[in-house]
Amino acid sequence: MTSTITADQLAAGRLRYEVEGGVATITLDKPEARNAQTPTMWRTLAAVGEQLPDDVRVVVLRGAGATFSAGLDRTLLTPGGGDGQESVADLLAQSDDDVSATIDAYQQGFTWLRDPRFVSIAVVHGYAIGAGFQLALSCDLTLVADDAYFCMKEAALGLVPDLTGTRPLVDAVGYSRALEICASARTVSAEEAVRIGIALDSVPADRLDSRLAELVASLTAPMVGAVRETKALVLGAAHHDLDTQRRLEREAQARRFRELAALLAT
Repeated sequence: MTSTITADQLAAGRLRYEVEGGVATITLDKPEARNAQTPTMWRTLAAVGEQLPDDVRVVVLRGAGATFSAGLDRTLLTPGGGDGQESVADLLAQSDDDVSATIDAYQQGFTWLRDPRFVSIAVVHGYAIGAGFQLALSCDLTLVADDAYFCMKEAALGLVPDLTGTRPLVDAVGYSRALEICASARTVSAEEAVRIGIALDSVPADRLDSRLAELVASLTAPMVGAVRETKALVLGAAHHDLDTQRRLEREAQARRFRELAALLAT
C-alpha cells in the first residue's frame, strides 16, 4: 500500500476524495468545465486506487455540478493545452512503444475500479461523454438520473475509445450494439441505458442520492467476504468455461465455510 494521497495531489487532479463508514466517495471536481478529464486526473485516480483502505466496501464515483463528465478536455489535443501539466498532444512526439506505455498509465485510473475488494458505483447525471462514459463503464454498477446521456464520442474525433471502455460495453450490451454505439458516436438516453444494460436504474435527479443510499446499504449488509467472493465469481463468469467456473465456485465456497466456522468457534 502506498502512502496516503495528499491534498495537493487531489487538487492538481481536480478530485475530491473522502472515506466514511466503509464507503469511499470520489468526486470529479471541475464543474466549470463540466468535469472535463485530463491525464493529471487519470493519474490521480490511479493513485487513489493504490492507497484505498482495505476496509472500503463501496466506492462511489460522481461529478460535481451539472454533469458527470464531458469527457476529455479538448484543449489537451493541442500542444500546451489542458491543465498545463500534461497534454495528450505530447503523445504525438513519442514512439509507438512510449505512446502505449503512457496510455497504459492513464488506463490505471480506470481499471482499479473493477477490484473485487469492493463494489464500485458510478452516479451519473447530465452527460457522460467519451472518457466520462468509459469511467462510468469501469464501475460495477451505474445509477443514472433520468436526465443523463451517454456518448462514446471518440469516433467523431477520429479516435478510438482507449480508456478500457470497450470490454465492459460489449459485456453489457453485446458486440453489435456496442459497435453501433461506438462507431456512430450517438447519444444513449438514461431510459435506453437501463433497457440495454449499461445502467442499473434511472430515477429523477432529486432522488439520485436516496437511491444511492439504498443501494449502498444493500451492498454493505452482507458479510464483506461473501460480497468480495461473489464479485470475483461474477466478474470472471463470462470468460471461463463451465468446468473452470464450477471449480472457482467450489473453491470460493470452501473459503466461506472456513470463515463462517471460525466465526462460530469464537
